[in-house]
Amino acid sequence: MSKKQLGKRFIQIVAVLFGISFLTFMLTYLSPGDPAEIMLTECGNLPTPELLEQTRHELGLDRPFLVQYGSWLTGVLTGDMGTSYAFKMPVVQKLVSCFWPTLKMSLLALVMMVAVSIPLGILSAVYQNKWPDYLVRGITFIGVSVPSFWLGLILLSIFGVQLRWINVAGGTTDFKAMVLPAATLALAMSAKYTRQVRNAVLEELHQDYVTGARMRGIREGVILWKHVLPNAMLPIVTLLGLSLGSLLGGTAVVEIIYNWPGMGNMAVRAISCRDYPLVQGYVLWIAVLYMVINLLVDLSYQYLDPRLKEGK
Repeated sequence: MSKKQLGKRFIQIVAVLFGISFLTFMLTYLSPGDPAEIMLTECGNLPTPELLEQTRHELGLDRPFLVQYGSWLTGVLTGDMGTSYAFKMPVVQKLVSCFWPTLKMSLLALVMMVAVSIPLGILSAVYQNKWPDYLVRGITFIGVSVPSFWLGLILLSIFGVQLRWINVAGGTTDFKAMVLPAATLALAMSAKYTRQVRNAVLEELHQDYVTGARMRGIREGVILWKHVLPNAMLPIVTLLGLSLGSLLGGTAVVEIIYNWPGMGNMAVRAISCRDYPLVQGYVLWIAVLYMVINLLVDLSYQYLDPRLKEGK
């Protein structure tokens, strides 16, 4: 990617983030419920009209929409996203504290998913229309049909209630507590990615260069690992990047089931409490993550496929 292309991409990212921030702020502004009343009620105070008016003034909720948005955007550009109503702490601090548990769990889930889906996808493609292929396709069909929340509850019942290997209450971020939610996410994604890997490998196996390599007497293992897999990595890397972005956004259902203190769990609580500053910061945070990951994926294409670097 040239400097000119990188500059255009940066301008696009800024424009998209600006649009997302404006839409998010507008939707939270138009959403029902009074944040001042909710905050006072949670603190145990009686929301009298005088107290409500004073609280709205202190929070800046009595100002016009564009003034509120301009003030919030100015704070964001300086690293200040406001203060969370529910958690009584800066939004940036809360986002960072919840991001690290989600990052660790997401990376572990991604490693588990790759370790399962890539070998199974290759096996299914190499033995197309044979019993290993039918077996893998049957497993993936069942895996795609199983909801992640149901799978999480089953695993929690087995390993938490029956075997007592983990604490059912959750709330901790150690490795032992992280394995089960990561495995739930990995199993849910593996079924879909096994099919994607199978399709990508099959598409390459039917290319002319594979036929030519076989006619020259090159072994199947060499063709598969040195020629087919590198060419099949482009669509797989794209899917991995999108999956990492969605995982870093926080998988709310799984995090709630295992009481994992991550982004998804935090987002659900922020929405239920009408914690508008935290919701706005969360959406903008996720948008930035998606943009950065997509940019890194695009940059990686040049190393996976040298033809893109040469402009072919």
